[in-house]
Amino acid sequence: MNKIAFLGLGRMGLPMARRLAAAGLPLTVWNRSRARAASAGLAFEASPAEAVAGAEVVITMLSDPAAVQEVAGQFLEHLAPGALWIDMSSVGPETVAALRDRLPDGVGLVDAPVLGSVGPAATGDLVVYAGGEPQDLDRAQPVLEHLGRVLRCGGPGLGAALKVVVMGAVVAGVTVVGEALAVADALGVPEELALGALGGGPLAGVVARARSEESDFPVRLAAKDLALGGGGPVLTAAREVLLAHPGIAEEDLSRVVAAIRG
Repeated sequence: MNKIAFLGLGRMGLPMARRLAAAGLPLTVWNRSRARAASAGLAFEASPAEAVAGAEVVITMLSDPAAVQEVAGQFLEHLAPGALWIDMSSVGPETVAALRDRLPDGVGLVDAPVLGSVGPAATGDLVVYAGGEPQDLDRAQPVLEHLGRVLRCGGPGLGAALKVVVMGAVVAGVTVVGEALAVADALGVPEELALGALGGGPLAGVVARARSEESDFPVRLAAKDLALGGGGPVLTAAREVLLAHPGIAEEDLSRVVAAIRG
C-alpha cells in the first residue's frame, strides 16, 4: 500500500492514527489543529486535499455529519482514481447515502463507525461496523483489522445503521440506570444494593457502562448519536435528558447518572 491519509485527530482519531502508524503503514494525516499531529510525530499535510493526494486509502474520523460533509467537500475532487474512502465517523445511513452520491467515478466508500472509547482505540480493541460493496470491504479489512474486530454488516450504509441501533440502546440504557438509581435514592434503597441487583441481571452491560471510569465519550456526542436515528418517544426522551445537563456536555456519558440523581 503506497499511502493512507487519515483525516481527523480528535479523541478517537488520534489513537487510531497512532495504531496505523505503529503498524508500519504509510500514513499521512490532517487535522484542524496541527499541534495534535506534531505531538504524535505523525506526517502532516496542511489541507485535506494535500493529505489525500495520491492516497490509496483515505480514512475520516470526524465529529458529526456536518463536519464530514464539509471536509469531504475539500478533498473529494482530489482523490486518486481507484481510491477507497473509509468513513469511520458516526454519521448515520442518510449521510452515508449522501456521501455516496458525491463520490467521483471509480472511488469506493466503506462506512465503518466503531464501538468503543479511547482506551480500546489505543489498544486496537474497537469493534468496527463495516458496510459497503463486497470488493470495497475486502480492500478495507486489512487496514481496519489494525484497529479492532471487524463486523461486516452488509451493503452500503449498514455499518452506519447498526451503529445507530447499538448506540440508541446503550445511551438510553445509561439514562435509565441513572433514573432507576434516582428512584432507589427516593425509596431509601442503598446504592450498592441497587447497583448489585441491576448489575446482576440482564442490565449488567449497561450498568457497567454507567459506572465506567475509563471511557471518554462526551455527552454531546451521545446526544448527537441519538438524533441520527430519528427516534421514537424513548430515545427522544433520553436525548432530552442529556441536553438538559449542558454542564456535562464534554464529560463522559457516565456522568449523566450523577446528573439525573441530582
